[in-house]
Amino acid sequence: MLAYTGTWKGHRVTIHGTGMGMPSLSIYVNELIRDYGAQTLIRIGSAGAMQDSVKVRDVVLAMSACTLSTPSRGIFKELNFAPTAHFGLLKAAWQASEKLGVSAHAGPIYSSDVFYDERPDLQEQMQRHGVLCVEMEAAELYTLAARYGRRALAVLTISDHLLTHEALPADQRERSFGDMVEIALTAAFA
Repeated sequence: MLAYTGTWKGHRVTIHGTGMGMPSLSIYVNELIRDYGAQTLIRIGSAGAMQDSVKVRDVVLAMSACTLSTPSRGIFKELNFAPTAHFGLLKAAWQASEKLGVSAHAGPIYSSDVFYDERPDLQEQMQRHGVLCVEMEAAELYTLAARYGRRALAVLTISDHLLTHEALPADQRERSFGDMVEIALTAAFA
């Protein structure tokens, strides 16, 4: 997996791919923590909106991440662990989004194991309970950060909308995610 280390405003930063989904992310995050001593892990990526109030190109700051399963589920057995973001990172990201004038939302998200979900009943219940969007990695990221005492946050840009079926074309996805990156980097070093 590719990783690049450089600087941002004088701070050392490593950007590292995680593959797709919680199992892949789990491998890389465990190794980043264990082998390289990573202390702050921020996932940036795309997500699908699940609420009318969340629009395409908006940014979502994931306070918590619900999921049907995770590679860590075997550890908890019958316990429904509620993985959450690091509050300091979340607060700093919120402040960064306000300063940038970015339309941001903070709240619960859903980390799915499948890209093309076929559970409309589950989607309806998540919408009813205020879940803002769906993505595929944050629940395991937050679980591992809690396990190892690290700071974690997911900063997501809405690329698709499950209710309106609006979607950003590929070329716009490549060019319109800069605010998310700026928010993540600002939060990391606040």
